[in-house]
Amino acid sequence: MPSAVHMPAWQQLQTARNTLVEQKTTIHQQFESDPLRFDRFSVKTPELVFDYSKNLLTADIQQLLFDLADQCQLPVAIDRMFTGQSINPTERRPALHVALRGHHVNGLEKEVAAVREKMAEFVGAIRGGSWKGCYGDTITDVVNIGIGGSHLGPAMVVRALENFAVGHVRCHFISNVDPAAALRVLSRLKPASTLFIVASKSFSTLETHQNALLARRWFLDNGGAERDLRKHFVAVSSNVEAAAAFGIDEKNIFPMWDWVGGRYSLWSAIGLPIALSVGMDHFRELLTGAHHADEHFRTQPLSDNIPVIMGLLTAWYGGFYNTTSQVVLPYSQSLELFPAFLQQLSMESLGKGVNLAGDAAELDTGQVVWGAPGTDGQHSFHQLLHQGTRIIPADFIAVAASPGSAYREQQDHLLANCFSQSQALMDGKSLDQAVAELKAAGMDDNAARELAPHKVIPGNRPSNTFLLHKLTPHTLGYLTALYEHAVYVQSVLWDINAFDQWGVELGKKLSGPIFSALADPDKQGDFDASTNNLIAICKTWQED
Repeated sequence: MPSAVHMPAWQQLQTARNTLVEQKTTIHQQFESDPLRFDRFSVKTPELVFDYSKNLLTADIQQLLFDLADQCQLPVAIDRMFTGQSINPTERRPALHVALRGHHVNGLEKEVAAVREKMAEFVGAIRGGSWKGCYGDTITDVVNIGIGGSHLGPAMVVRALENFAVGHVRCHFISNVDPAAALRVLSRLKPASTLFIVASKSFSTLETHQNALLARRWFLDNGGAERDLRKHFVAVSSNVEAAAAFGIDEKNIFPMWDWVGGRYSLWSAIGLPIALSVGMDHFRELLTGAHHADEHFRTQPLSDNIPVIMGLLTAWYGGFYNTTSQVVLPYSQSLELFPAFLQQLSMESLGKGVNLAGDAAELDTGQVVWGAPGTDGQHSFHQLLHQGTRIIPADFIAVAASPGSAYREQQDHLLANCFSQSQALMDGKSLDQAVAELKAAGMDDNAARELAPHKVIPGNRPSNTFLLHKLTPHTLGYLTALYEHAVYVQSVLWDINAFDQWGVELGKKLSGPIFSALADPDKQGDFDASTNNLIAICKTWQED
């Protein structure tokens, strides 16, 4: 299927964009001329409100975007996902993360249910205290050793749902191969009451394998024995033989499937840390929330389909406003890791330079996704959002309900900051307004006009707002799945594969020979001059 650039609606959108610019139509003006704009440009579900009214959109442009989706056969592509067809052609397999959260496809429900039952039994044993360490201690600390999708998803959810964590189990995460990362975690733990989850499909991912070896050595150096490893190490992996050789009991190896990519895997046994933190019932609620988002994506018409609208808006700004960046601003400290999770989800999925046929992509694909919790960002990078020269579309995420009535005032300040930031991005401040404000503050006319240009804020910067009633396992699952599907929508528009990641492999492959050169004192580097010299300097300094 050709990419969006070849569709009739694409050319019409270019004309509509030019008209919007030539007429200097602003978002603020459109609110003034249409009292029902919010109703026309928002979607409400039981889980949240998605407000996209503060975008560079008219009703005509909105319809053209939906026409573009139809012309790109997006409804057909959605159906192909949910019917288990091969939408990952370079690896010749489907992408069936939806099967992990209740969608019946390709006869996988029994297999998924069996793993879920195994998870429930394991979680019950740890949280219930029947699983004992080598000296009879109850497990109090669980350390997940993984990287990429085997780390970011579980870590994000565990942090987001801390208020739902009950019981005695504390979860920790190690991902970076830097030994300082592992030692920082291990220094606070006791081997006799610590359990490690080694999460690696191949059981050979370099960072995870090295950290697992470090944890194994730490356990053995602090009173553990080889025979005790099976009481303190479990695995999520498809390589049973390698995990067993490491010392893990085969019955404590949870499977991974090739039809689930790492960045889509928190819903599988990779989510063990989540279930151990919040309990299996809350983990199931997370899955249910995601399933509701799946059904929304699968059944809703394009005009009311949140992931479709999200993906179309990103394509609109990337294709017609040359944006290269998207910022995610959760006004909830619990969601502090959500931007990092979305960064991998989006950039690993959409960072592709060729289309499905292997030809060069005709348009820039993907966006640089980044962000941080409000209100911290307001005193950091929001300056660039408001007065920088680039348009950076923003997603604001807010939670209406506070943790408790005692904190209502702070919560209202948080919400006020969220809503005012999106309003400021839209409205900005004109030169005349800046001059008037300065003169009203007592500054003379000349001084006011000299300073005023520095206070001008262009405005007309687009944003979406997601407003959740509460942050719960269900609503978090729903929100996360919406973003997953929005990524797929973009891949369909650009005619690229969202489910492979060949670019990740090159650096891994190159690191092997460089490691050999670093580790062997008698071996000289045989690389480019820069790499050779850096290796030589490291060897000298390490010897010193």
